[in-house]
Amino acid sequence: MFFILSKLLIFFTYPFSWFFAFFVAALIVKRQPLKHRLFITSAILLLIFSNPFLINEFAHHWDIKPVPLKKDGAYSCAIVLGGFTSVDEKGNGYFNGAADRFLQGLKLLQTGKVSHILITGGNGMLLHDNFTEGDWAKVQLELLKVPDSCILVENKSRNTIENAAFSKQVLAQNHLQPPYLLVTSAYHMHRALGIFKTNKMDVIPFPCNRFAGDTKIYPDQFIPDGGVFGGWNVYIKEFFGVLVNWILGK
Repeated sequence: MFFILSKLLIFFTYPFSWFFAFFVAALIVKRQPLKHRLFITSAILLLIFSNPFLINEFAHHWDIKPVPLKKDGAYSCAIVLGGFTSVDEKGNGYFNGAADRFLQGLKLLQTGKVSHILITGGNGMLLHDNFTEGDWAKVQLELLKVPDSCILVENKSRNTIENAAFSKQVLAQNHLQPPYLLVTSAYHMHRALGIFKTNKMDVIPFPCNRFAGDTKIYPDQFIPDGGVFGGWNVYIKEFFGVLVNWILGK
């Protein structure tokens, strides 16, 4: 039920939904003072959530910074969280914009920083077919000549809470000792790290796929950009996710 409810309510966390709601309300309301305030509110929301400078600043404060890795020896496993693949209309998987998770996990393995890589991810869609991200990712690793003995797969999880719970079981079954490197997008690390630690897993954050740019200020950062709404969708979803998990103690 929690999984289904989270999928249905996510639409209401999107800033464009807030702007649209106030704008439509302004069109419907007949009282001029209220209509005027609603139009102003919608305009303010539009300016705030289309501003590249503001989201870049927020990203710098929200994202978890990388932790220096030990110079000698390897960690037992890199836990790579799913979310880096999508499925086309024929049911074929492909890498999406979060593919850096896969690439960084592979790099850690091939450079000897870890001895194993665990891909954790099933199918997080509300309505889905038999495609599972973990199994698809394993095939990609095998095509890249990664030894099967180094690959672990968890293919049942639908969200980050299940990623942590099921990964813990897989690691225990394979007798791999902590600490583990937790590989996920920088914007997602805040929530993921909290969930894994709640599950009493000793993990070291290895954020990737960073959204934030450099800290220099450029004039074009103050020009409204409709694409910025997509970035806020991600961060506000993460914020509410952290809040809900904190309330539920997950």
